[in-house]
Amino acid sequence: WLQAVYKALVLLVIACPCALVISTPVTVVSGLAAAARRGILIKGGVYLEEARKIKAVAMDKTGTITEGKPKLVASEVLPSPIPETRVLRWAGDLAGHSDHPVSRAIARELDQGNGQLEGFTALPGRGSQARIEGQTLILGNHRLIEDRGLCSPEIEARLAVHEALGRTVTMLATDTQVLAIFAVADTIKESSRQALAELHALGVVSVMLTGDNTATAQTIARQAGIDDARGNLLPEDKLSAIEDLQKRYGSTAMTGDGINDAPALARADIGIAMGAAGTDTAMEAADVVIMNDDLRRIPETIRLSRRTHAVLWQNIGLALGIKAIFLGLAIFGNATMWMAVFADMGASLLVVGNGVRLLRK
Repeated sequence: WLQAVYKALVLLVIACPCALVISTPVTVVSGLAAAARRGILIKGGVYLEEARKIKAVAMDKTGTITEGKPKLVASEVLPSPIPETRVLRWAGDLAGHSDHPVSRAIARELDQGNGQLEGFTALPGRGSQARIEGQTLILGNHRLIEDRGLCSPEIEARLAVHEALGRTVTMLATDTQVLAIFAVADTIKESSRQALAELHALGVVSVMLTGDNTATAQTIARQAGIDDARGNLLPEDKLSAIEDLQKRYGSTAMTGDGINDAPALARADIGIAMGAAGTDTAMEAADVVIMNDDLRRIPETIRLSRRTHAVLWQNIGLALGIKAIFLGLAIFGNATMWMAVFADMGASLLVVGNGVRLLRK
């Protein structure tokens, strides 16, 4: 009777599932902590585990691939009855009321008058519109001007020169004609080139989604080493592009920092926001926030996810393997209580120690 009770207690201790129960959470929490130490805030273990499956990464241009500090490099006032000084002042006033990096770059270089803007309206992915001194004005990209029917062969030729150089072109126009052309250039981050090379090494396809014209997008893509570039995209177009990439490649991540990127960030399997220069809307919609706006954190997240997954299965194997060995010994009467305690507490300590290895550099 006593021997039977002893064996039953040994089996009961061995059967305790502590190691198996803690093997997953301790590994996932270690992975999340390791990411946080690197400036990568992941909003839950499910996104850490999902990152290893990423096959394609879509990303915005301004502030994500580039520095996000564009400069006005060229401006041209077209012939019209309106004085040049007034045209530039209108452009400065309208640009000064927008929070888009391109508009801010224009506003920094142009004088702004005291004219009151009426009915200022932001046109997502296109530009802005307002009334100044009784005149309805728009300040927007190539697509907006085309939609308003204001493009001409002469203007197209002027734009082609700037777009071939990878510049972002913005135009000031009335309801009837284009008044001025502004070319803004941004610098590609050196870290972006390194990040894209690392993504390619991991077998991940890179795609740029931007509201800029297609020619500028392709020029920037060639310089940065991006596989595919799509331009002239509105927020809803970026959303459709993400859905297309998901059908083509599978698990897709979206990286961005602006309000225009929020729908795509929410739709992607994993949304990644730039935390330093990103808007609150983008960070709220994203699943991962990169605090230092370094794209190299994306391949690092994928590598960390793959390593976390490997350690997770190691822990599950350790927990079940040790239990199975000592269970066999107990059935044949070769296990003692101290062996049972080792099978229980020892396995728990092993999976904890293996999990916290993720915290190492």
